[in-house]
Amino acid sequence: MDESDRTISFDENGNCNNCNQFFQEIESISPKSHEKRNQMLEAMLSKIKKNHRSKYDCLIGMSGGVDSSYMAILAKEWGLNPLCVHMDNGWNSTNSVSNIRNLCNKLDFDYQSFVLNWSEFSSIQLSVLRSSIVEVEIPTDIAIAGSLHKIASKNNIKFILGGGNYATEGILPDCWFYDPKDKRLITSIHKKFSGKRIKDFPFFDFKREIYYKFFKGIKILYPLNLVEYDKEKVLETLISQYDYLDYGGKHHESIFTKFCQSYLQPKKFNLDYRKATYSSLICSGYMNRSEALEKLKLEPWHGIDIGDVKKYVAKKFNITLDDLENIINADPKSYMDYPNNEWFLKPLYNLYKKIRDFLN
Repeated sequence: MDESDRTISFDENGNCNNCNQFFQEIESISPKSHEKRNQMLEAMLSKIKKNHRSKYDCLIGMSGGVDSSYMAILAKEWGLNPLCVHMDNGWNSTNSVSNIRNLCNKLDFDYQSFVLNWSEFSSIQLSVLRSSIVEVEIPTDIAIAGSLHKIASKNNIKFILGGGNYATEGILPDCWFYDPKDKRLITSIHKKFSGKRIKDFPFFDFKREIYYKFFKGIKILYPLNLVEYDKEKVLETLISQYDYLDYGGKHHESIFTKFCQSYLQPKKFNLDYRKATYSSLICSGYMNRSEALEKLKLEPWHGIDIGDVKKYVAKKFNITLDDLENIINADPKSYMDYPNNEWFLKPLYNLYKKIRDFLN
């Protein structure tokens, strides 16, 4: 990590606040003791199996990536019966679609796709791109949460199993991204750059979060924190046993995410997502620092035909390549340049976290 995290600080040993926070939090999230982890996992699985009220005892959001694929495999080993759901925003790589279908077929899990209204969703995405804020993936982040909770509620499913895990994602500076649950930010940006209102988009704002969590009793659980998770070994297993097709970098199962994380964000905002990922892996013991520094010498888009990716993105949005280049080269802006509800949401979520931590 470096000064691209503007809040970074270092202690007398040269360790930054991100790494120190990682080590402070990981023991309660993913204990070193195998016995303690197994006890926490058994308690979690027991809760899932005892409290299901429908055909399915849980829901897994499938992206076609390694994390969610491994989550599905473990669910089968644990005797769970999940409904696998893919939020289709129109940017799936062919590999990711193939991975989801192969895996669900081999595991004999029911699978359904939540397909977004492309005309509206692409208009929202393009508006956010034109706004020049760094949070270009907010529309997808919101849609994933909104669609999974909507389907879980419809099927009376109380538990969503997330593929997120502290070992590979524990470090991510708060100052890099603004909270994606700000409905006002998205609607104001979309109205400014498209002149249209949003009708079909599956929002997941604080009102819906309160409804789903406290009235419908839906909880998100992260079992990968309680198992040994060596991503490289898992990838080898997926390829050899489940006909898995590797798509390259982290989250590159989505072509738009590949464009954003590998090119747009590093080039336009000096935000290299690899620094957080590698730092997490170093702290987890899956990578050493010198290896990470060597990898960071390469451009984030190394090995990617970024010219073809930009042509694909422009064509998908039905804009010219020159228009896309103008968007890329426009001066960066902040979410604070647009109407938002941070003044209200920040204290609200701080209070929520305190209540959650107290109850846990």
